[in-house]
Amino acid sequence: MGINKKYSGYQSFDYLEKGKDFKEFQLLTGESTFEPFLIPLSEEQEKRERELAEKLIMISLHEHPHLFPADIRETMAYEKEVRIFTAFKALAESYWDVVFDNFMDGTAMITSKHGWKWSDVIYDMGMRLCDLAHQDFVIKCEKVEDIFDAHKEGKVALICAQEGAAMVENELDRIEILYGFGVRVMGITYSESNQLGTGLREPRDGGLTSFGYQAVERMNKVGMAIDCSHSSDQTTLDVIRASQKPIFLTHTGARSLWNIKRLAPDSVLKACADKGGVIGIEAAPHTTLTQKNPHHNIEGFMEHFEYIKDLVGIEHLAFGPDTLYGDHVGLHHVFAEALSIDQSHQGRGEDQTEPPSFEEVDFVKGIENPTEGSKNILRWLVKNDYSDEEIAKVMGKNILRILEDVWQ
Repeated sequence: MGINKKYSGYQSFDYLEKGKDFKEFQLLTGESTFEPFLIPLSEEQEKRERELAEKLIMISLHEHPHLFPADIRETMAYEKEVRIFTAFKALAESYWDVVFDNFMDGTAMITSKHGWKWSDVIYDMGMRLCDLAHQDFVIKCEKVEDIFDAHKEGKVALICAQEGAAMVENELDRIEILYGFGVRVMGITYSESNQLGTGLREPRDGGLTSFGYQAVERMNKVGMAIDCSHSSDQTTLDVIRASQKPIFLTHTGARSLWNIKRLAPDSVLKACADKGGVIGIEAAPHTTLTQKNPHHNIEGFMEHFEYIKDLVGIEHLAFGPDTLYGDHVGLHHVFAEALSIDQSHQGRGEDQTEPPSFEEVDFVKGIENPTEGSKNILRWLVKNDYSDEEIAKVMGKNILRILEDVWQ
C-alpha cells in the first residue's frame, strides 16, 4: 500500500512541551523548497503506475527520513539537542512502505567533534526510538513479517541502520547490543578506516582486518545484514568472500560511469552479485552523475541503474536513494570534513586526486527527497516499459530475498 496510508497526524515529541522540555528549531516540514517535478506519463501509464504503487511492497534501502532545520547551518545545534524529528507526514505521502533509516550516522557529534562515538550513537538511537514508541504509524521493523504487516495496514516499516561500525571499536559484543536496539543492517566502515577495515577515503587499501573478519562472522550469527557502500574496494571484496550470507551495497553507483571513489568498480559490483547480494542505486547530490548527465538528475541516476542491471542482472538491483527532507547540498557543506565529501569524490586510477568536473545543483531533479524519489523512480520504470515483475523485483522483492535469508 504505497498510497492511502493510515497516518493520524502525530508529530515528533508531541508527548513533550516544546520550548520547555527541549529547544525548538524551525524545521522544513515537507513544503516544497524546489520546483515540483513528476515524470510525465500517458493516461494508461498513470493508471498502471497507480496500481503498482498500491499493490507492490516498495522498499528504500537507504534514507535519512527526518526533518532538518530551515537554516541548514543550525544542524549542529539541532543535533546536539538530540530531538530529531521523523518526517511522519512526508513519509505518509511517499510510496515507500519500508525505509532503512540511518539516524544521525557520521553527524552524531553530541559529545565529539569527529562523530561515531558509542555513547552518541546510542543516545541518538534511543531518543529517536522513544519518539517512535509514542506513535502508531511507523512500525519499528525487526523481522520480515513486520514489512508485510506495514504494507497490509497502510503503515511504514522503519528499519534501523548504521552506515559504519566505528563505534563498535574493538568490542565484538557491541554488535549484539546494537542488534538488541533494533539495528538490522550495518556498514563495515564509513569513509574512514576503523577497527574492522579500510574506508574508501584512505590512500592505501588494507582490506578487512583480523577483527573485521570476526565482526563479519558475528554479524552473520546474530542476523545483522552487512553493507559495504563506504568501504574500500578490497575491504568489500574481503567481506563478500568472508560472509556466509549475501551482502548489500545499499547506496552506490557505477564507477565506470563516473570515476570517483564513492562509486563501485565493476569488479566489486560483480562480486557482490555473484554471492547473491543486492546493489542499491545512490542519489545523494553529485554522486551518480554521468558524462551524459553531469547536471545531477533522475536520468543520470537511472543511467547507473541500467548500467549495473546490464552488468549483473536485474535480480541484484534495488534503490537506496540516500535522500532527506531539507537542504542536502547545504548539509554536505556543513559536514564536509566529517562526511569525507572531498575525499570520497576524488578520482581513481591514474587521476587519483582530481574529480571529474560537474555543475553543482541545489537538488537532484526528480529525487529531491524520499517522497519525490519514491514516486519518480516508479514512474520512470513504468515510462520505460519495465514489466510488472521487473519493477516488483527492484522496488522490493530483491531486498526481501536477502532479508529472509539474513534475518532468519
